[in-house]
Formats: sequence, structure tokens, C-alpha cells
Amino acid sequence: QVQLVESGGGSVQAGGSLRLSCAASGYTYSSACMAWFRQAPGRERERVATIDVGGGTYHADSVKRRFSISRDNANNMLYLQMNSLKPEDTAMYYCTTELSGDFCRYAPYDYWGQGTQVTVSS
Repeated sequence: QVQLVESGGGSVQAGGSLRLSCAASGYTYSSACMAWFRQAPGRERERVATIDVGGGTYHADSVKRRFSISRDNANNMLYLQMNSLKPEDTAMYYCTTELSGDFCRYAPYDYWGQGTQVTVSS
């Protein structure tokens, strides 16, 4: 079965950096869309970044030039490098996958990890 396990969250001061990781298993990782979403209390879940099977990426305007999504197909890993963190980046961050591998930026992601908390203080 599909399993996604996030790690790397924590508490940092504004301007700091964190690197989130997601270990994937139970499916053909290299042929699937991967993405990071986040959800802050009282707000809707937000698509942060996606990466397709060829390595093409999308980043939301709110994180562009600060965050970078990447994948390691050899080890079934997904990463999110987060730099210049802001208090508004505080949220639970989720790793997710969509198995068809098509239209990754807009895909209906349907498998989710448990999330990792990121807290940024001013």
C-alpha cells in the first residue's frame, strides 16, 4: 500500500531554513506526481509545490524563489528546501502523490502523509 512519511519540520526564527523530507513506498515512485501541500489553522489546504516525472516543477507564488521542491527517484525520496522562512509559512506540511503521473500541477492528489509541523517565529 502507498505510504508517505514526512520528516524535517520544526521551529525556526524568521529568515531561517528547513529541509523537509518524504519517504515514499508501496508504488512506482518514479512514474508518479509528487507534491507538497500545507495547511495553517483556520485556512484551506494550499498547494505549495509540485514535481512531475521528468523533474519539471511548479511553486506557488507565495513561496517562489524561497522554496525548492526536488525528488530522488533512486531512493524514493521527496524534498522541500525552505529558505528565508516567514511567520506566514507556519503550517502543517504534507507530502502527497498522484499515481497517474499526468498534469501534476493540477492533479487531484489522493494519497497523503501524516504531515510535519513547521513553525516560524518573528
